[in-house]
Amino acid sequence: MGSFIDLNLYPDSPVPDTADVAGGDIITALTLNIPKLEPKEEPYDDPPPPHHFLINSTNPNPNSSILTQPDPSQPVQHAGDDEADVFSEFQRISEMFRTAFSDKTNKFDAKNQLSASEQDGFIDPNSQAIVPVPEENHLSTVADSSRRKNQQRSSELVRVTNLGIEDERYFRDVVRKTRMIYDSLRVFVSMEDEKRKSNNYNAYGRLKNARGDLRSASVMKERGLWLNRDKRIVGSIPGVYVGDIFFFRMEICVVGLHGLPQAGIDYLTSSQSSNGDPIATSIIVSGGYEDDQDSGDVIIYTGHGGQDKHNRQADHQRLEGGNLAMERSMSYGIEVRVVRGFRYEGSPSGKVYVYDGLYKVVDSWLEAGKSGFGVIKFKLVRIENQPEMGSSVLKYAENLRKGRLQVRPNGYVSMDISMKKEHVPVLLFNDIDDNHEPMFYEYLVTSVFPPYVYHFGAKAGGCDCVSGCVEGCFCAKQNGGEFAYDQNGLLVRGKPLIFECGPHCRCPSSCRNRVSQSGLKNRLEVFRSRETGWGVRSLDLIQAGSFICEYTGVILTREQAQLFSMNGDNLIYPNRFGERWAEWGDLSQIFSDYVRPLYPSVPPLDFAMDVSRMRNVACYLSHSLCPNVLVQLVLYDHANYAFPHLMLFAMENIPPMRELSLDYGEADEWTGKLAICN
Repeated sequence: MGSFIDLNLYPDSPVPDTADVAGGDIITALTLNIPKLEPKEEPYDDPPPPHHFLINSTNPNPNSSILTQPDPSQPVQHAGDDEADVFSEFQRISEMFRTAFSDKTNKFDAKNQLSASEQDGFIDPNSQAIVPVPEENHLSTVADSSRRKNQQRSSELVRVTNLGIEDERYFRDVVRKTRMIYDSLRVFVSMEDEKRKSNNYNAYGRLKNARGDLRSASVMKERGLWLNRDKRIVGSIPGVYVGDIFFFRMEICVVGLHGLPQAGIDYLTSSQSSNGDPIATSIIVSGGYEDDQDSGDVIIYTGHGGQDKHNRQADHQRLEGGNLAMERSMSYGIEVRVVRGFRYEGSPSGKVYVYDGLYKVVDSWLEAGKSGFGVIKFKLVRIENQPEMGSSVLKYAENLRKGRLQVRPNGYVSMDISMKKEHVPVLLFNDIDDNHEPMFYEYLVTSVFPPYVYHFGAKAGGCDCVSGCVEGCFCAKQNGGEFAYDQNGLLVRGKPLIFECGPHCRCPSSCRNRVSQSGLKNRLEVFRSRETGWGVRSLDLIQAGSFICEYTGVILTREQAQLFSMNGDNLIYPNRFGERWAEWGDLSQIFSDYVRPLYPSVPPLDFAMDVSRMRNVACYLSHSLCPNVLVQLVLYDHANYAFPHLMLFAMENIPPMRELSLDYGEADEWTGKLAICN
């Protein structure tokens, strides 16, 4: 069972060795020598224009019109190159969202709520910069913050250590489900925008041109779905892994990895600490300052402040706010989380943010920057014995797939086991032993159904959409009146069965309703693993909700399967797959009247798949209770509900070189074995 470390500050005690602070052992107390410092209030980089107001984000009433002026005592919102207006835009959207989903919004009582300034000024007399936290019920302490409505960020600073396997799985599942809500909500609101694109004002109020990532974060905050708001966590966030990738800055805030939507340094402010010392918890390195230097394990990080609206250094930086917090974290030997942000081709936002682990601040100084103004520099060194940096893996995979490496790594047995049957090659990698088994099977791009399946209930017709399907067409009506995918080909929500356009439709292959027929797009790699035998990973970054591939095999009836199993052939039993499709797009925590999709009603899958001689890359996916891939049933080339295609979609953003996994379900009732072939 994991533990919250009790971290107390004692002003008259000596400073501990920094190596002891970041260790994995449970520490009962930190004894820190705290000099008396009076930090100055950190000014805004850009003063707000006259009559500019921000929504009181701590007000839990989504229909309230309480507005407050910006509080100058709050942390500076330092802008990055493309994100100078993210914070103000998010605050604007938070206020505007009070009219969003008006028929679905819960009503809250705000009579006894403090104003934003009152809450910000409130200090717990028992709190210190780092305070003790009871060990009991720590699972619910972190996770249940997602159930508390718009609470003020806590002044309690804790570190979570010694998590057991069950704890790790629990927290990972909490983070995974929260990110799934965020991603599917963002896709959902983009679909709603499509439906209302002809209106100047829609159901979201004046939000037609507002960004979907900001809207999703805003409504999740209103519903109390942001994680880790009731504790400030030093070190690793439970459930967030080194290498996790985010496409949007606001998603980082939602999971609690970095609590501020714009500032590069997140910290416990001096006003929240009884001893008056701020403590830094995380930073985002995105090249926003010209004096930054980043060599991976060592970062020369420029403090914030002093930039103009064009991100040019225009004034001297001061040791206050986040800069002072970084200096204090260095003095106390407290680690900080590092998230790197950089441009990435194919990202929906044009950028990616990668969590790269924990660093120690080992030095700080003041020097003249490139623009001639004084800048504060911090040297950060990555703590040893952590997983490889996600940003390094991302760049390595990009160089590998683009052929930029001078020497290809040893272990590649085949450069395409599909023998050009797929649009992109499927690699085979094994640097462990001499097992080349995946090369001995015939590669099967799509499943082989019995001939009678195509003659059963011949399809009544198809759509007449010449250039691509539109709202209200025949195929849209088959899906209950709406398309299963957005304009970018992302799955909007999982359903019992999806009808795609088929051979009787006039629309082209590029139609938005033919997503799973387009074949493999990501460069997948079958690799040998010491833990799972054979596994599958991607050289590309796979976006949540995107199509991956079909799970293929030769379809057998129950009677045929019983005969084949007697011969020891490898069979897959789809009826035992976990119904993970119901999790994708589940917005029951957003809409009180949300109903799990039940249309169309699909009979139990009473067939097996023979993969003993013919198979594809999907057959090598590993089993997991917290999978990152789901199975979605799809029909397009015939009308027999009992024999759908098994299409695989990503449940989360899957970084390059991370193993793909499925929930194969429980032991099969036919054979008593788990439905997995490797």
